[in-house]
Amino acid sequence: MNEIGGNATLLRERTPHGHARVTYVELFFDLVFVFAITQISHGLAHHFDLLGAAQALVLFLAMWCTWINTSWVTNWVDPDRLPTRLMLFTLMFVGLLASTAIPQAFGVDGLVFAFAYVAMEIGRTAWMLWAIPAENLTMRRNFIRILAWVALPAPFWIIGGMLPEGARLACWAVAMAIWIAGPILRFPVPRIGASTTADWNVEGAHMAERCALFVIIALGESILVNGATSATLPATAVVVAAFAVAFIGSVAMWWIYFNIGEARGARFIAGHQDPGRIARIGYTYLHAPIVAGIVLAAVGDDFALRHPTDPAGTREAAALLGGPALYVAGLAAFKRLSHRYVPLSHCVGLVLLAIAFPLASSLSILALAAIAAAILVQVAVWEHVSLKVRAA
Repeated sequence: MNEIGGNATLLRERTPHGHARVTYVELFFDLVFVFAITQISHGLAHHFDLLGAAQALVLFLAMWCTWINTSWVTNWVDPDRLPTRLMLFTLMFVGLLASTAIPQAFGVDGLVFAFAYVAMEIGRTAWMLWAIPAENLTMRRNFIRILAWVALPAPFWIIGGMLPEGARLACWAVAMAIWIAGPILRFPVPRIGASTTADWNVEGAHMAERCALFVIIALGESILVNGATSATLPATAVVVAAFAVAFIGSVAMWWIYFNIGEARGARFIAGHQDPGRIARIGYTYLHAPIVAGIVLAAVGDDFALRHPTDPAGTREAAALLGGPALYVAGLAAFKRLSHRYVPLSHCVGLVLLAIAFPLASSLSILALAAIAAAILVQVAVWEHVSLKVRAA
């Protein structure tokens, strides 16, 4: 029996310097949550104001937490074992209920979303307590603490689902804040104390691959949605140009993440003495703005496809420039985690996006989208060339 568990348990076998592959059932599970962020993106595109953005943020953080927490769980348990697969399929079904409730989560479907979300969080954690061998006291105590922390905000979710729109947002924001604080504080519980990051002994390469695959699926989904949107519009030159700009922006976002960040992050966490701490910072937290940037950029693409010749306003600028800015900023922080410096290309890209914002009112939506895509391409090319020069 190894440190994590033996063949008689549901926990993964750990081999020195090994890499636990991402299984097909994990990728199957991801589809529900990519659908969830697509739902959030569509809702934000139709209600793009401060209230709509706040509501979308709470819903995004909730679904991101469920996905990343399940990724931690499948880092420890073997997804190819039948009980684990059944647990994932159950989460998929409940997650699909939550996802279909997202458009009216702050309307008539508030309780549906709240009950589904609480069921996923508490159910998955309770299942882990059943799955962990009795002799593995460290891991059991860790999940007892986590269960306490996911149960703590549950009343806020349920009560919030019964309140009016404004009060619901406040109540759910409190619930989300409690859960976000849990890993930062290391889930302290009276009498048994807090966890340590050493208790979260993840297999780093697997965690890195899970998040990378989610990013690529999210980017791919945005391309498919853009294609579906374009198919409903007349095939004019300006619509084709808008679709090309959206596609180029997506390719640049893929390049910025996968050219160096993904591989270097995977090597860094796999070789780190405290992979749990790196997984918490780099993947639980820093990947949230990366994926949120994809969601916001998809909203900008929708604006550019549907109204390419309209003058750009504040909301169009917030989506078309804010999405790439959030994505690049998240990646800059993530890459800084595994390197001594923040990439200069990313810093310059953020500055250019900031400069473009006050110019937006004098441009069409398509022109602003083209500028945002050009800045993303500049970041990708600069980093690619600088890495080749450094290597030479």
